Amino acid sequence: MTTEARVDLPADLIGVPSLALDDAQLGDLELLLSGAFAPLTGFMGTADVTAVIEHGTLPDGTPWTFPVTLDVGQEAVPKDARHVVLADPEGTPLALLEITERSEVLAPRRARSTRDAGDARLTRIAGPVTSLREPEHGPFRRLMLRPEQARAAFGGAPVLAYATRGPLHSRQIGQLRHMAGQLKARLLLLPLTAGPAEVVTRPEALVRAVLAAAANLPAATVVIPVPLAARGPQAGVGPERELAARALVAGAYGASHLVVDGADAAVADVSGESGVADGTGLAVPVVRAGDWAYDRVAEVWRPLALIEAGTERADLSPGELGDLLDAGAEIPAWFTPPAVARELRRARPPRAERGFVVFLTGLSGSGKSTIARDLADILAERGDRRVSLLDGDLVRQLLSAGLSFSRADRDLNIARIGFVATEVARHGGIAVCAPIAPFAAARARVREMVSEVGDFLLVHVATPLEVCEARDRKGLYAKARAGLIGQFTGISDPYEEPLDADLVIDTSTMTREQATAAVLGLLTSGGWLPAAQG
Repeated sequence: MTTEARVDLPADLIGVPSLALDDAQLGDLELLLSGAFAPLTGFMGTADVTAVIEHGTLPDGTPWTFPVTLDVGQEAVPKDARHVVLADPEGTPLALLEITERSEVLAPRRARSTRDAGDARLTRIAGPVTSLREPEHGPFRRLMLRPEQARAAFGGAPVLAYATRGPLHSRQIGQLRHMAGQLKARLLLLPLTAGPAEVVTRPEALVRAVLAAAANLPAATVVIPVPLAARGPQAGVGPERELAARALVAGAYGASHLVVDGADAAVADVSGESGVADGTGLAVPVVRAGDWAYDRVAEVWRPLALIEAGTERADLSPGELGDLLDAGAEIPAWFTPPAVARELRRARPPRAERGFVVFLTGLSGSGKSTIARDLADILAERGDRRVSLLDGDLVRQLLSAGLSFSRADRDLNIARIGFVATEVARHGGIAVCAPIAPFAAARARVREMVSEVGDFLLVHVATPLEVCEARDRKGLYAKARAGLIGQFTGISDPYEEPLDADLVIDTSTMTREQATAAVLGLLTSGGWLPAAQG
């Protein structure tokens, strides 16, 4: 997104184009400006990235194993711009980027829609960045020390760091106490807050959970949230880049050693051939936690080798923990301290109490609006939670009045629906949406937005085109065939059928009552609604 820079800029920057960054880009910018990514002073260009990928160094030979790039939409920054103001989503200017290079790159596969997977391209802009103001940290800003502040506080003493995208539980707490004692080191916990957190999703929930765990660690333990975006499997690449990035920021904040948890999939599978498995090329040495289990006889966590065979109990996986939270089941006391369990339940309430969005997509005339209205009526009658209906036609009259049916405006319409639906889910309500939503990328963005605060259920109303056209209650298909309506989905514009639908319905083979019952069945079987009331 490009706008003109805000008026609180220095006079010589008024009129410079402005680029609003996403969470990952904001995190990289903050780490560049704070010195955590030293010696980098800006976003990498082609020569930098090539050297990093092929040789594991910067062009001058400095060891470096992961790219730090700024990839944006091809129309995001004017082609003749020599500078761009980097801003947060609200438009607050944070830094000035001097554009020294532009290049075209393929979008990551996970960011492409099903139809443009082969040719989705972005513009990579590179160059040094200059700070305009301190970043707006949001929650827990009091904890967000700059690297030099952290290093000064530790005073060169041994520091054992643990960087994590998920909550800490009793096993990790025991391992950290043990290893810190062996090294005679202070503990530094680095919750990584750029991007979704494991199990609890929201970064502020991750920080709360880490703080709760820290109460069970030595009093001198320090917690510093760090906006490091995922570099490993979560970003579609190998774990060695994630490990290298974590080691770099740990060292920047004063760590002398970095703990690697064998159960953390993002960094645990670094192979010996990667060059970083044993710490070679990393900013700080790696300490591996080893295999621990819960000793059911002694009722403590300890190294597996010290437990009598057959009396050990393995950790819960993130998926198993998520299932317990979704069902509202008790979290075992042996697994995590009570204070951490409370934070987990706050961050991830049971599905029966959680806000969610039912997003129906399909061609005009497919029956999605009818199903949506019937579903909203039934949910309102039940009174489980408050219900908001966001029907495509109604939204076009109010929320998206004035938008055309171009690809850009269609996407904007769906983004607006997604924003409202996300706010409904954030506050524990139910949003029922029924737009055509023909493009997979736009639907995926709504899923991503909603999933940060609640649950997203995609229902594809897959009624065949010939049936929809035969119904044609509004005469729209006839007008489209006659050329009176342009950009009409199914006739002159494409509809990308969902590959990720939670439910598929064909209203040509069932009644409206049966279709609505199918959606209710999905909600009931998944735990979002209790069984039907008599």
